[in-house]
Amino acid sequence: MKEKNTWKPSASIKTLLKRSKIISNIRLFFSKKNIMEVETPTLSQSTVTDVNLIPFETNFFSLNNFDKLKLWLTTSPEYHMKRLLASESGPIYQICHSFRNKELGRYHNPEFTILEWYQPYYSMKKLILEIDEFLQIILKCNKSDQISYQDIFIKFLKIDPLSTRLSELQKIFKKLKIDNFNYIENDLDKLLQFLFSMKIEPFLGQDQPLFVYNFPAKQASLSAINSKDSRISERFEVFFKGIELGNGFYELTDVHEQKQRFIKDNEERFSINLPLQKIDELFLNALSHGLPPCSGFAIGIDRLVMLILNKKSINQVISFTLDRC
Repeated sequence: MKEKNTWKPSASIKTLLKRSKIISNIRLFFSKKNIMEVETPTLSQSTVTDVNLIPFETNFFSLNNFDKLKLWLTTSPEYHMKRLLASESGPIYQICHSFRNKELGRYHNPEFTILEWYQPYYSMKKLILEIDEFLQIILKCNKSDQISYQDIFIKFLKIDPLSTRLSELQKIFKKLKIDNFNYIENDLDKLLQFLFSMKIEPFLGQDQPLFVYNFPAKQASLSAINSKDSRISERFEVFFKGIELGNGFYELTDVHEQKQRFIKDNEERFSINLPLQKIDELFLNALSHGLPPCSGFAIGIDRLVMLILNKKSINQVISFTLDRC
């Protein structure tokens, strides 16, 4: 039997009132810019192929119970929003719940609130400027700083992530006395990701938000590759107080390249004994029809509210966490 007080919300009503006001201010920001708010499905007939994301799966049953349709809870509204962009929606944003399995901790809950927005015909740098404006208004913080992924590695670890060799990274891991990295020791990109998350990220954006841009091409995800340097992608992340707030791209619009990335994801899934995921053909059809050049960004509302209200965990700003559902 659950404890008697677990029927109560995780956050105080006073905190939830403040959260409501913050979200109202977010909507006001977009309203003033004439960016349309949209709603897209929480359930989808396809899911992501990304090996780092684990979606929730369910089934829809017909009335006679003979037919069933496999469905997934969306890990983000990205694919559906891009289908709207391909339908000439213009600039759009959405505040919604998204779902990711095996994510629980100080900054994670399997059900979380996400803000995602897209600006057609914006470069990565132009969208970063708009996000900076947003953060100054909502966080009431100073103007953000910017630094490239390459330069942040050189600054903190004195290595160039775009030219370093696997053997050099392995020596760094031993020098830093990092244990239990055998499972990634032969994967240069995973070693870089580990170093970034453990030895760089906790120290970023201590005084004001910091944008780290031009992640390596192997970490491009859904972003375009830089037209002048094929080693880097048009991807960025923003950090404040050592916490990752959000992730953004100058979006990949090439349907053939996108399909190849999905296929490579599934090949990697197969190699590590993860189930293969059906490729989202509706999303690819939208890309084939024509996604306008655009940049997009997703930010965790729970983390944002946590920082604004000076809380130590997102549990303190969510109405009902997993243990109270």
